[in-house]
Amino acid sequence: MMNLPWLAHYESLGIITPEFEDRPFGSFIEEHARIQPEAMAMWYVARGISYAEYNEQANRLANALISLGVNKGDVVGIHLPNIPQYPITLAAISKIGAIGSGISPLLAPPEVAYQIQDAGIKVIITLNELALALAAMPVTPDCLEYTIVTGAADLLTPTDFELPEIKNCEVFRYLSLTQSASDEYNQTDVHWNDTFMIQYTGGTTGKPKGAMLSQRNVMHNTAQSMAVNPFNESQETLLSAFPMFHIAGLANAIAAAIYGGKMILVPNPRDTDFICEQLQKHPANVIVGVPALYDMMVANPAFSSLDFSKLRVAVSGAAPLTRGSYDALAAIIGENKISDAFGMTETAPCYTANPPKRYKLGSIGFPVPNAKVRIRDVETGNQDMPYGEPGEIICSGPQVMKGYLNLPNESAKALREIDGERWMFSGDVGYMDEDGYIFLCDRAKDMLIVGGFKVFSVEVEDKLSAIPEIAACAIIGTEDKARPGNDIVNLYVELSARYIDADQNAIKDKILTFCRESMAAFKAPKHIHFIDAIPLTPVGKIDKKALR
Repeated sequence: MMNLPWLAHYESLGIITPEFEDRPFGSFIEEHARIQPEAMAMWYVARGISYAEYNEQANRLANALISLGVNKGDVVGIHLPNIPQYPITLAAISKIGAIGSGISPLLAPPEVAYQIQDAGIKVIITLNELALALAAMPVTPDCLEYTIVTGAADLLTPTDFELPEIKNCEVFRYLSLTQSASDEYNQTDVHWNDTFMIQYTGGTTGKPKGAMLSQRNVMHNTAQSMAVNPFNESQETLLSAFPMFHIAGLANAIAAAIYGGKMILVPNPRDTDFICEQLQKHPANVIVGVPALYDMMVANPAFSSLDFSKLRVAVSGAAPLTRGSYDALAAIIGENKISDAFGMTETAPCYTANPPKRYKLGSIGFPVPNAKVRIRDVETGNQDMPYGEPGEIICSGPQVMKGYLNLPNESAKALREIDGERWMFSGDVGYMDEDGYIFLCDRAKDMLIVGGFKVFSVEVEDKLSAIPEIAACAIIGTEDKARPGNDIVNLYVELSARYIDADQNAIKDKILTFCRESMAAFKAPKHIHFIDAIPLTPVGKIDKKALR
């Protein structure tokens, strides 16, 4: 039987393993509309949307979709930034029993076409500016029958715009469809194992894969996460800078609504002036972002002037905060308010959390209730690793996906049975300490082999962040042709603003001296490249695919 050292933290922190109803997202919106109709569900730029209106808008969209032939099990693409129409669509498809698939607004036309075809999207809801990507698709996927186009100001001050022409696809205006539809709808029966969302992985290697997430995956994971960082009251305010097409943004939008909170919508997560303005007008109880965003916020003078007396927790996701980032953020928002949450698209997303009152710097926390984590050897995945020894992180629990869409071999590789339970092999390399905290070393594909030794790029990057000349950096490996099976360590550096014009050779010497003094020789970079900016993914992670 597995040793579960993290259970002691549940007891000492009063964390209760949640019981959660297997009912669809839309039913929660309907319940809030009945119990607290005037309570604020969303704040968008300069307008609030109550739960009564949220439910009414979702019902209208559900009826509009049905008029276009959308039935239970059909797939609806959501090709939108963080505007109210996104969560409204989530509620509408939930009421129908349809399946959603978030599509990144940053994808090029061929990439959008790939996801539409792969997911079998029947109807896509898109922004008028983004509809150009659909019109530019070389060939319209044969599954796509209808496109619904909305404007960012449709629920503020609607403005007219020209509808695009999309080959072999009928195009409708969002407001025309919803305003003429009924505002009443009876929830379709759904099973807990019905697919709710097909969320695509980042595609850092090969083509993106569609993770099939069931109703239970998404809804139960919300309860798992909230057990560690609970909403204290129904009208708490949450600001999430994650885009909703990303699994973390999706989870935050659902969590805020399930627990009857108010969500501040952030259309552009890199506009820190806008975020500070919203926080000044609507002090948040919960903020959620990636480490890169918190660094950007700390660098904005407006952030330090805000009143954080109502802030209960600032949750960081995607990667652990460095000591410097943690200290700088805590100095502004206050002590014991920072938490980490970690997971992946395939786990809906969160399977570990690092609570503010028991925060262990450098770790991604311990498993959330109803989740289990093991560390297995990277080579075979058959052997549990002892405490402190790195291996592949695997997890089980109700948050683990059903599988990859139409990819049985990939699903079988990622999902394996151990001791009668299904386990997700994450592809992340890390270790567990004796307290049950998980420490992330690297992605398996980002781990380098140098002279037969493992080099974890995250470890090296974290150490190098202590050098003041380095604003951001990334380690990638290139093939060592002189030693087959080995890598050459390459360091990419974005210089801090005050060192932009400094002598790069002198900085290079300083970096190499630092490496000699602070890490094993095989971990030190052999090549150092200075670039204008480290490329980031849409959610603020280092984009190593772009660097490669």
